[in-house]
Amino acid sequence: MKTALVWFRRDLRLHDNPALTEALKRHSRVVPVFIWAPEEENPWAPGAASRWWLHHSLTALNASLTKLGAPLIVRKGHSLATLRALAKETGAESVFWNRLYEPAVIKRDKKIKEALRGDGLTAESLSANLWFEPWESKTLNGDPYRVFTPFWKQLRPRLPAREPLPAPKKLQGSASESESLGSLNLLPRIPWDSGFRNVWTPGEAGALKRLDEFCKKAVGQYQERRDFPSEPVTSRLSPHLHFGELSPVQIFARVQRLLAQETGTGVLKNAEGFLRELAWREFAHHLLFHFPQTPQKPMYDKFANFPWSKDTGADLKRWQQGQTGIPIVDAGMRELWATGIMHNRVRMIAAGLLTKNLLIPWQQGARWFWDTLVDADLANNTLGWQWVAGCGADAAPYFRVFNPVLQSRKFEAAAYIRRWVPELATLADDEIHEPREPIVDLANSRERALMAYQKIK
Repeated sequence: MKTALVWFRRDLRLHDNPALTEALKRHSRVVPVFIWAPEEENPWAPGAASRWWLHHSLTALNASLTKLGAPLIVRKGHSLATLRALAKETGAESVFWNRLYEPAVIKRDKKIKEALRGDGLTAESLSANLWFEPWESKTLNGDPYRVFTPFWKQLRPRLPAREPLPAPKKLQGSASESESLGSLNLLPRIPWDSGFRNVWTPGEAGALKRLDEFCKKAVGQYQERRDFPSEPVTSRLSPHLHFGELSPVQIFARVQRLLAQETGTGVLKNAEGFLRELAWREFAHHLLFHFPQTPQKPMYDKFANFPWSKDTGADLKRWQQGQTGIPIVDAGMRELWATGIMHNRVRMIAAGLLTKNLLIPWQQGARWFWDTLVDADLANNTLGWQWVAGCGADAAPYFRVFNPVLQSRKFEAAAYIRRWVPELATLADDEIHEPREPIVDLANSRERALMAYQKIK
């Protein structure tokens, strides 16, 4: 009986899973495996919020695979050694997996592929988590893109990339021993995750349900209202995408089905705006692939000499705890701690306060988000922080310093602030946006930031 291992990583779904589909095409028995080896992703091993999500997503995947006849084999340890051991145990001739694009993972996977092929096994990786591979988009000069708009203009006419693949209806797996998910110690020892449980349903079924609800209820207002944190208009699909419970190919197909049913220009405009925002994820992976140094270093060398503040400990802690005295920022940071997510517009405002008003290095903010976001994604996180700090691709101009009070008013954040900063709940709408004993004077710190940026201009 021809047997293949399917190595699940962050593609925790049965629908539209190219590695699983290819394995089933060529083998009668498929052994699904997950290997917990976080040290192989250093210096960006999964943070605490990501590990919480991973535990529940693996639980859901295992239930689905078990129902089809092939329970997930969970192992801990060195990935190559584990794959070799499992191939020997099961008699597998092939190993299939879907590609990831973090620098450490690319390096690791290349070595594994070479080693398995050296062992006489078939080892293949497939494209599953992006519309197009990062190396498939180039400027007319053959260079990688650094600006989003031309990147999107060349990408949009190429969609759809392909049609979604169906989920298997039946699998034949292996009786190999598996570690328990509990043995991976992904869940917190101190139960800080109650807010997570009230907000999220990790797993493929939860992802498909959220996509369906978004398309039915919110996508028609997306472009016009997505920046308003008090309104439930954003998709909140990012953690599902990060863990591969849903693919961008599936999302595009679902949006196209919606547009086939709707004739209004408003829905078309808003749905197109949503696809454009989804393309920022594609752009982020394009950048990470071509500029693998950017999670630690600014894309542009001149920013290596930026005069960041030296003593940042106290200010950083107040920012992390949502105690800055700037209501919109404190609301966002508390939402993040309670739920593992923060509204995207508020992320930009909070990041802007940290990097420009407080002059705290963007890397420190990126590290905090990495540990606390359930959708912590190295490509997206890096792009977002370098964009706000002004040192990355398509970045906000150095002289653009968000005024959090004006942003809060413009995007009508009063209800959002009342929810997450309850000590201000009794204030009127025209008062609630104003700072209360702020960590920094916004006007003076803006001038200080502009002077700092002039030094490297």
